[in-house]
Amino acid sequence: MASETRDIAAYEAAYESSDFEVVQAEMRKRIVVGLIKRIGVRRILEIGCGADAIFNHLTDFDSCVVVEPGSRFADKARSDASGDSRVNIVQGLLEDVSDQLASRAFDLILVSGLLHELPRPEGILRTVRPLCSASTVVHVNVPNARSLHRLLALEMGLISNPAETSERQKRLQQAHTFDLAGLRSLCEREGFKEFDSGSYFIKPFAHAQMAQLQSMGFLDERMLDGLFGLEKHLPGLGSEIFINMRAASGA
Repeated sequence: MASETRDIAAYEAAYESSDFEVVQAEMRKRIVVGLIKRIGVRRILEIGCGADAIFNHLTDFDSCVVVEPGSRFADKARSDASGDSRVNIVQGLLEDVSDQLASRAFDLILVSGLLHELPRPEGILRTVRPLCSASTVVHVNVPNARSLHRLLALEMGLISNPAETSERQKRLQQAHTFDLAGLRSLCEREGFKEFDSGSYFIKPFAHAQMAQLQSMGFLDERMLDGLFGLEKHLPGLGSEIFINMRAASGA
């Protein structure tokens, strides 16, 4: 996660101009908010909030620390917090500010939409692990190499393998494309034990095509809800994958 390997300002601009990313981010938030409500966490650390920090979607929590390297995203999070004393925005890279967090206790650490963007994703997991207690839940999610739209592109001859890097991924400086087995292997190597995993939101087409269907009025909110629910009938083919895990004892 070293700053010299990523152009954070260019990433912010590319993210904000991405045609369907707002919708994809909403689907990502559904999974995270559902987890928070299900396990009843009170103290949250979010690593990399993007344009919409998780506290915007919560009312009942004790504290939320947001670590965000991008100045525009960090400023947006500060504005959204509106002086809420429960929220603390720390601008910087996690490895540079982790000492500030060592005395804090977290029920949930969110590494959402991030691991695939890092040249060395194991680095951030190694920084996260000392911040965990035995009960801390760590949630990671990334795009799915074996999503329905990637498999369709494969069968159309547009890509040669599901993990091939797309032009959009290059613009967003995304270094890796994970399937669930690969993500699981990475997390296990870095000393975490999974207790839940899966995929979410069936996205039949690429971002640009989904955005075009939206602009035509064809892809409406009811259909988006249906595509979110459809994953239970097409398990593993969602546009993104997630793992919920804890630090393994003795690792």
